[in-house]
Amino acid sequence: MKITGYRSLTAFHDWRRPVGDVNGIVESGITEVPVLLLETDGGLTGIGLGSHREIDRLFPAVDGADPRGVSTLYDSMLSHVFKSGHAGATFGTIAAIDMALWDLKAKMAEEPLWRMLGAGDRYVAGYASGLCYGLGEEAFADHYTQWADRGFTAAKIKGGRDLDRDIARLETVRDILSRNTTRPALMLDVNEAWNTKQAIRHLAEIEKCLDLTWIEEPVRRWDATGHAQISRAVTTAVATGENLTGLEQYAPLLDAQAVDIVQAGSVWGITHFMRVAMAAHARSLPVSPVAYNANPVAHAAAAVPNMIGIEVQDFAFPTGFDVDQQIVDGGIVLGDRPGLGIEIDEAAIARSVASIGWGERGGPHRRPAGAGLRLVPEARVETGRAAE
Repeated sequence: MKITGYRSLTAFHDWRRPVGDVNGIVESGITEVPVLLLETDGGLTGIGLGSHREIDRLFPAVDGADPRGVSTLYDSMLSHVFKSGHAGATFGTIAAIDMALWDLKAKMAEEPLWRMLGAGDRYVAGYASGLCYGLGEEAFADHYTQWADRGFTAAKIKGGRDLDRDIARLETVRDILSRNTTRPALMLDVNEAWNTKQAIRHLAEIEKCLDLTWIEEPVRRWDATGHAQISRAVTTAVATGENLTGLEQYAPLLDAQAVDIVQAGSVWGITHFMRVAMAAHARSLPVSPVAYNANPVAHAAAAVPNMIGIEVQDFAFPTGFDVDQQIVDGGIVLGDRPGLGIEIDEAAIARSVASIGWGERGGPHRRPAGAGLRLVPEARVETGRAAE
């Protein structure tokens, strides 16, 4: 079986609440979900999720290849863009292709990806993360109560601007989750909003009030010195890594012993997560993947030995998605459908896109002023070589 082409479309996810962090909030609660469909001459289609704006540039690296050679193809894609670098949109595109290749490989083996990767258990422990910065106090408490109803014993809140608010919200979540455990795991994500001195001072105040499991991205992602100083000054673990693109970007943090919980963004794909997990494992560090729509990296998380919990951000999936997994018992239960377990209803996506006028790239912040609702007759579809 060989790769013959691709198609690209954009679905959307309705979170049914404002979502965001200290850097910005999407009040509409509607976000784009780019979908890459990688086609083969055997009739199977691989699904990759995430922005893939550089697909025309990277597709030649996998065109005509056997998708079972996914690890080699991953390195081929990196080599293909070696001179110009692979960060940002380029790395996102590599991830989407990589995810689609793994989906194909498991479908060819007629196994769910978690099983093919060697996991012995379909259950993946998780923690609740509501992207909750924009929620009012009542909505905030109600939201985490829903997570408690699903058996969660760990949760991460968004903060970073108002320390008193952050402490009060952590205490609210602690009290809500205490019905499931006597010691809920509490995490605070400030999305790089502090400097080193602020982080040490704020964490000292938080630690007077409660037991914080980890502080996430306390300073800028590349600040190995700052992360190391924070880690040594507080008892709370320091977590970071979701915005790092490539193992070489982790090296300064790992060499400086600046990270206690190694994270990898799910949006960067399956192979990236597994390589980060092994780099962390070699240093006796745990790894935790940061969530993305439909939780595709949960399959890989189930198979690595040092995974301590995957971020879970919502109970529902993007419009037009049928995902073979359940969010129960404080985590994700993966199903038996081959591959990632994701099926795409393109007609449903087209109808949903038309109903809200979702026809522009870039998310809700990029809708032209005064444009109102724009009717789109069908989902935007871009095609690669297979359509020629």
